[in-house]
Amino acid sequence: MSSITYRQGGELDLDQVIELFRSSTLGERRPIEKRDVMQGMIENADLIVTAWEADRLVGISRTLTDFWNVAYLADLAVDQAYQKRGIGTELVERTRKALKPTCSIVLLSAPKANEYYPKIGFQPNPRAWTLDPE
Repeated sequence: MSSITYRQGGELDLDQVIELFRSSTLGERRPIEKRDVMQGMIENADLIVTAWEADRLVGISRTLTDFWNVAYLADLAVDQAYQKRGIGTELVERTRKALKPTCSIVLLSAPKANEYYPKIGFQPNPRAWTLDPE
């Protein structure tokens, strides 16, 4: 088995990102059929950390942030074949290290991940609110 390497930033191939979202099940809740939206999501993120096995994208952390006070971890996806290897935990840790020590990370959990986030230190917050697109 090859080792996993991590990168921050850099150009990403849209097809690789979409395939990762599919293989992680995050594609069930993301507009993967709308290439322009997906491209905009990648291009306009403030912080992206990725996990690779050779040239295969196997994980991604996509964050919107001011770097000082709050960071919204919009996407955390790991290919199902690579889950339970610590890749998601490492993506979150590398995301955290890219932020100032004063910065909090918030996220909205996918239903299947509700049990995962407390294991890596996240606390639930009953005050989250969402407003769907028009």
